[in-house]
Amino acid sequence: MGLKLGIGFALFLFLAFSLLLARGLTGAGNERAHVLEVLEAQARGDADAVLEGLPACRDEPACAQLTREHVQELRRPGEVEILTYTPSIRVALTERTGVGRVAWRANGAAPVVQCVRVRRDGPLRGAGVELLSLSAPIGADASCS
Repeated sequence: MGLKLGIGFALFLFLAFSLLLARGLTGAGNERAHVLEVLEAQARGDADAVLEGLPACRDEPACAQLTREHVQELRRPGEVEILTYTPSIRVALTERTGVGRVAWRANGAAPVVQCVRVRRDGPLRGAGVELLSLSAPIGADASCS
């Protein structure tokens, strides 16, 4: 009886840990999906939709104004394609804020590289993703430090 209980408990711990790890690892994919939504709105020239995807920026007047200016500069026709994406954090086990780097283009135009500030929750808090801000375009070889 004691051995079965011990094995059952070990199995429970293994499954719980595996579930938390899986949720932590999917965060980078969720982050990329959120970034793509914001980039698509930016390429359409829809500053309101971009700011909807960046609620912290929307609530800060200076950030919102800069974002509106960037959206007008970066308006591009066609489908948005992410060329490369470096997530802000590989695996977030707790709430963390970091900066991701995205290179994208629309309709075969020249690539645009931007930095995106992201807050991610760990798996115990739901593994949520919140985009905080999107930078002006940076150089193709520039980093997002």
